Amino acid sequence: MTWIAILFGGVIGLSLGLTGGGGAIFAVPLLVYGLGTPAREAVGISLAAVGVTSMAGFLSRLRKGEVELKTGLFFAVFGMMGAPVGTWLSRLFDDAVLLTMFAGLMLVVAWQLWRKAGGNEGMVESGDRSCKTEEATCARDESGQLILTSPCALLLSIVGGMTGILSGLFGVGGGFVIVPALVLFSGMSMHRAVGTSLMVISLVSLSGIVSLVQSGQQISWVLTGLFITGGLIGLLAGQLIGHRLSEKSLQRTFSIAILVVAVFVISRTMV
Repeated sequence: MTWIAILFGGVIGLSLGLTGGGGAIFAVPLLVYGLGTPAREAVGISLAAVGVTSMAGFLSRLRKGEVELKTGLFFAVFGMMGAPVGTWLSRLFDDAVLLTMFAGLMLVVAWQLWRKAGGNEGMVESGDRSCKTEEATCARDESGQLILTSPCALLLSIVGGMTGILSGLFGVGGGFVIVPALVLFSGMSMHRAVGTSLMVISLVSLSGIVSLVQSGQQISWVLTGLFITGGLIGLLAGQLIGHRLSEKSLQRTFSIAILVVAVFVISRTMV
């Protein structure tokens, strides 16, 4: 069981290293169906493992200048406010309903990622950033710094809050929402969006795990430690591989993997 837990943690870290998100999309099903962990405990372990692994990835990318701290902190504040709301909502549903909703969310995410992978032709390069300048809701100055207008701040706060709710409800860090949101709405480059996403995920996950612990949820810290160990190994591998693959290839591979997991969760839940 020890090596299986580390292996599963490696899958989470690999996803985070490659795309800046998706770790918890795989963590909950792997914990529930692969290791027999109760769904609610799996949410807590997922949040802790994804949070620590994301923090390590964030610090690595920060040293490379691939993180926008101000934008990420603004996004994270509202995400951390939304996490307790998601935790409260999760208590309104039994495990079967929660997992079915989770699978439905994965199907939507898989479709959105696949669709966006086919729409990157409109991206334009500008220095180290790649942004849809004509469609981005939040504008940037000539140096690439975000111009935080009132409409931009409102939009980012709403998306950040929704990310937090998803974190508390399903035990997801929200990277699959954060990365597209940062690229599409703030005009951030993909590499910076991944690094900034890891920072936001780590902070939002921390908020979610604190909410769960305060609510009395029991968590296996031994299993959490094994997942974190595997996650850190997978994170390193993901970062090395990610720089050698195109964005389209990453997004499409990721969407197919999510689709497979979603179908598996639905089939197991309905049995």
